[in-house]
Amino acid sequence: MSANEERSFIAVKPDGVERGLVGEILRRFEARGFKILALQLVHPSKELLGEHYKDLAGKPFFPKLLAYMQSGPVAAFVIQGKGAVKIGRAMLGATNPQDSAPGTIRADFALDIGKNVCHGSDSVESAEREIALWFPAGLKPYTRAVDAVIYE
Repeated sequence: MSANEERSFIAVKPDGVERGLVGEILRRFEARGFKILALQLVHPSKELLGEHYKDLAGKPFFPKLLAYMQSGPVAAFVIQGKGAVKIGRAMLGATNPQDSAPGTIRADFALDIGKNVCHGSDSVESAEREIALWFPAGLKPYTRAVDAVIYE
């Protein structure tokens, strides 16, 4: 996989979907130059969320997190491009919106860690695991002419 093919999983959580932020969040990733490789609106099952958040299963807030993530649809998508994971996380901002830098998605649209609008993969490995989990049928790559003006 070349650097331009790095992928990351992004999810607009139920609060972001409810507030009509999906388009704005997608726009920011596209404006930065990332390719949207896959996109779906999904009502995640408890099983899917349990697997997605399995590293948090022992935390006291875990049941509340699962209930929140099942409270409405989630806009799940995959971005592709150079630095997708690192830049994607930077664009989202700190997990706690109170600690997010101005101009990040969480700083602009969230106030509480429990309703922080979005999720982004924290490593290339977790991105690939999350992509396989949320898009089990796989992804269909495609070529964009605009990549010639985005990448050296």
